[in-house]
Amino acid sequence: MKPLGRITVSAIIPERLSRLSDLARNFWWTWNCEAVDLFKSIDSRLWYDLGANPTAFLRKIGNKKLLQRMSNDTFLGSYDNVIKKFDEYMNSTDTWYSSNHPDHMGQITAYFSAEFGLSESLPIYSGGLGVLSGDHCKSASDLGIPFTAIGLFYRQGYFNQLITREGIQETAYSTLNLSDLAISPVLDANGENLLIEVDMPGRTVYTSIWLVKVGRVHLYLLDSDVPGNSEQDRGITARLYGGDGDTRIQQEILLGMGGVKALRALGINASVYHMNEGHSAFLGFELIRNLMQEHHLNFREACEAVASSSVFTTHTPVPAGIDVFSHDTMDRYFTGYREGLGISREEFFALGADMWNPNGFNMASLAMNLAARRNGVSKLHGAVTRRMFNSLWPGVPEDEVPVTHVTNGIHTLTWLSTPLKKLYDKYLAKGWDQTLYDHKTWEVIDNIPDEELWQAHMDLKSNMVQYINSRIKQGDSDTGITSSEFSGSVQPDILTIGFSRRFATYKRASLIFRDIQRIRKILNMKDMPVQLIFAGKAHPADRPAQDIIKSINDVARQEGFEGKVILLENYNMAVARRLVQSVDVWLNNPRVPMEASGTSGQKACINGVLNLSVLDGWWKEGYNGKNGWAIGYDAVYENEFHQDNADSESLYEILERSLVPLYYERNEKKVPVKWVKMMKESVKSLAAEYSTHRMVKEYTNRLYIPSIERIANITADGYQPVKKLAEWKQTVKESWQAVSITGGKPTSNSENIPAVSGEKISLEAIVTLGNLKPDDVSVELYFGSMDSAGCIEKGEFVLMQFIEETNPGTFRYKADLILMDGGEYGYNFRIIPHRSDLADKFELRLVKWSDSCVN
Repeated sequence: MKPLGRITVSAIIPERLSRLSDLARNFWWTWNCEAVDLFKSIDSRLWYDLGANPTAFLRKIGNKKLLQRMSNDTFLGSYDNVIKKFDEYMNSTDTWYSSNHPDHMGQITAYFSAEFGLSESLPIYSGGLGVLSGDHCKSASDLGIPFTAIGLFYRQGYFNQLITREGIQETAYSTLNLSDLAISPVLDANGENLLIEVDMPGRTVYTSIWLVKVGRVHLYLLDSDVPGNSEQDRGITARLYGGDGDTRIQQEILLGMGGVKALRALGINASVYHMNEGHSAFLGFELIRNLMQEHHLNFREACEAVASSSVFTTHTPVPAGIDVFSHDTMDRYFTGYREGLGISREEFFALGADMWNPNGFNMASLAMNLAARRNGVSKLHGAVTRRMFNSLWPGVPEDEVPVTHVTNGIHTLTWLSTPLKKLYDKYLAKGWDQTLYDHKTWEVIDNIPDEELWQAHMDLKSNMVQYINSRIKQGDSDTGITSSEFSGSVQPDILTIGFSRRFATYKRASLIFRDIQRIRKILNMKDMPVQLIFAGKAHPADRPAQDIIKSINDVARQEGFEGKVILLENYNMAVARRLVQSVDVWLNNPRVPMEASGTSGQKACINGVLNLSVLDGWWKEGYNGKNGWAIGYDAVYENEFHQDNADSESLYEILERSLVPLYYERNEKKVPVKWVKMMKESVKSLAAEYSTHRMVKEYTNRLYIPSIERIANITADGYQPVKKLAEWKQTVKESWQAVSITGGKPTSNSENIPAVSGEKISLEAIVTLGNLKPDDVSVELYFGSMDSAGCIEKGEFVLMQFIEETNPGTFRYKADLILMDGGEYGYNFRIIPHRSDLADKFELRLVKWSDSCVN
């Protein structure tokens, strides 16, 4: 019988334990294992039944349990210690940021992202992008950075995954119970929900704001499910990456433009706006409108100011991964906006010009155009991004396109297992967890006895195996196998390889099964068996990725693979944490160079799990030949069939000749000493470099602080500097057609110059500037070795010196060049607009060459 109504009874927390509520409602607990242990010690079964959700836990815990703990001195001592640690953390003013940037304590960075992965208890993330955003917030808190985050609240989250016995992925959505979430409504002065108004075609959409506490950082989530909206508009923020194209653009308008409105309503005056991916790029539109209306800047001046305060991080290595909206769609949503600013349709569409689709408005291009500082998320991805967007900077050599890189990392204490944390507490220097980014912190990892490290790993692995086997025995569908069909079990003493991540075709989850007979033999080697564990979701609209899930499920049922291939369903942070902390090897084999960074292997390495990966993303930087294995030959293939053949062959050879035998090579104490040595090398060489502490410090020093200083300079004196800069840029652009450069003495451009190593070579150029002056430009000699096409590659440059004005508007420049290495070199001359207050030398995207054959 269905109930007539519902009664919700919450436990009354005794005054002595009242601070448990403060712990539960701040995600600080997710990276402090003592806090997790405190909750578990009250009722461990309920803790796990509720998915490690302390807010739900405190609502449903029995009063008897709490009263029992009040009479337990050991529990009360742990409680007091955790509360003391929490309070000291929250109230500390002595942080990395305050020590290194004391003059900028009042300048806030606002960080925008479409998803945030803080914990499985707040499922508003789909995969790596969201988890990275969550880890970014946590490290910003640890480092004491003035930092506020903006996102959307998805009441149905991302989808729940079901995998049938036939391997078909089914999707289901459930509405989150607000009472079980560590979120709080933001209220206005009258105690009512603070509402933001955002214009949509023919109507206004209202959003409320939820506050999420992440240590010292506040994350604000916008929610369109409010009574003032139509039923359709209430569903805009219902699902992460759900709905059609209209839903997508509406979500991105709310995130970007609504996010800026939310900050203003909250009284937060940000100095820097960081767009984590292009989803939030519409924030630039709102900032431009505010500057034009409130400070009476024109459109060019407002764009200049917005770019000075904006940072854009792209995570996408292929055009297909970028949101692109049709011009018709943009007209429908933004005609009123642009007309209100008095700008033409052409000016507006130029901001998001799509180099691959003339009728598309590209969100990554918009972000590139509205941010003065841009970065990829690994060294290789930075190069890929410069190649992808080279056309936005015509005439600029690919390696000089102004896109840098900041390699991703992970929040170490969120992903480090408790047994390893306690082992590090025992053998690393006191306070090691405060200097995660320092390589010296990890140099003493060799002090940990092999036996203790291996035992800690095996304990974790045994717990993981018990977890998986319990689900199999219960007949859960989440392994794709029912108890009646599967008579074996996962074994803790068998070499275990994990593959757990978002399923996308380029990640090639099924590559290991390319030669089915060979992998069957590897998994069943006598005295050296191997088992594979897979987990991951495919986007509901990605049929090819869903087919990969089915193919793995089919393999798992074949003879010789029973019990050796396990497919876990409903991948989330909890499943990911179990696997990265507990398997022996972490497999990663995306199609190079399509993995922008990847962070799952970073989570594995801090737990002593060894990486087996292609040289893509972060692993191309992290691999040193001793801390894991590299699949393939560090090559980019034109033919995917040949690439798959080469990579799978390399994978099989590593397993057969090196990895598997090494794992089973044991000493008299049954410890794989050589394997443990690699585990230590992995932690020692990777933990500091691939933490978000290092990453966020890098963002701060290289991107946030320069943006803070630039925006302060150009907005001084009532925005006079930005007005002068915009006016100068316009003058240069209007005069650029008349600018030219040619070679002067001693040779013509086409003539060969003989020289010996170390000889000084003097070269001259004749420059025509028209209405411009020498102070408006930089004249450079560009040189480098020649490629097979006779063009300069990997070029370098030296500044040329002004010599004289030969005729009105015509000038002579000279440079001396010394080449030490023998070979054939090419050279060229170029002119670039120059001004001391430019963010980068190619900011105007204008270059004049004497000849254009430059890579």
